[in-house]
Amino acid sequence: MDNKPIVDDEISLKELINKAQEWYAYLLSQWKFVVFAGIIGAALGVTYSYTQKPIYKATLSFALEDEKGGGGLGGALGLASSFGLDVGGSGGGIFTGSNLTELFKSRSMVEKTLLSPVNVNGKIISLAEMYIQNNKWRKNWENNPKIASIQFSPEVSRKNFTRTQDSILGVIYNNLSKNGLVVGVKDKKVSIISIDVSSTNELFAKNFCEALAKEVGEFYIETKSKKARINMTILERQVDSVRGELNGSITGVAVANDNTFNLNPAMNVRRAPSSRRQVDVQANTAILTELVKQSEMAKVTLRKDTPLIQVIDKPILPLPKEKFGRLKGLIYGGFISGFLVVIFLVIRKFLKLLLNKDDL
Repeated sequence: MDNKPIVDDEISLKELINKAQEWYAYLLSQWKFVVFAGIIGAALGVTYSYTQKPIYKATLSFALEDEKGGGGLGGALGLASSFGLDVGGSGGGIFTGSNLTELFKSRSMVEKTLLSPVNVNGKIISLAEMYIQNNKWRKNWENNPKIASIQFSPEVSRKNFTRTQDSILGVIYNNLSKNGLVVGVKDKKVSIISIDVSSTNELFAKNFCEALAKEVGEFYIETKSKKARINMTILERQVDSVRGELNGSITGVAVANDNTFNLNPAMNVRRAPSSRRQVDVQANTAILTELVKQSEMAKVTLRKDTPLIQVIDKPILPLPKEKFGRLKGLIYGGFISGFLVVIFLVIRKFLKLLLNKDDL
């Protein structure tokens, strides 16, 4: 009784080996069909490699330096103020790490970049129009009068766009964000950010990459130094106002002195206006001195709060390209087709065995 399980296992193992040999013999007998399918698949793979356009990749890298925030990637923390968040003077905020890279891929930044002007064959058009021309969308729009005449001119304000234009920009944004735009930090220890733009058009990839870096850089600088700039503007306005009052007070003193020239010393009441003007002059002088000091300090603060965006590498023509090669198409096409045919033969054989069992 102790040997029965061992005997059963040996029999099942033999059956398994016999079944494997039967399947192997069956597939081997169908080798012509498998080879033929592999040849067809290889031919389709080579054909696909010829029709596939090469993908050009533009890469731009830059570093952020923020004297107030400690330099490097920490300077990006001040971008939180763009959402109305007061993060204080330490430069802290929600734009840290991967949140900063998401700013580059935000719809607002991408759309502003798409509406940037670019020179194509001596004609100034927007990057959005260049994208439409590259993908030959206008040929598909010829039969649709609603969108056939739509243009994306860089001179037209974004606020004046129609619903259809917004929809088209949304489609372009989705295509770029999913397949054409990659932003990230290559090394967490290094605060160098890289932008990769992939496109079938070499010039579009280069121009879009540079324009996106410019738009985000301007937005970052403007947002980061916004409070300091507002403070400096207010102080300059106050300095001009107090200086005007001081000049008026000095003139008033001169006029009052002229009116009391050779006045009888006993008539002190007539000297009161001159004394009041002199008090105004002294007060305005003290106020102006302090405001000028604060204004100069505000200018220094603005320079400190204005971050430095230093571009390290720009995309240079010719751009590196990735193409689905003929050899790759030959191997992939032949292997995939052969594998699918083997799966088909196995399923067909299995169904035949099931039908034969049912008939019995």
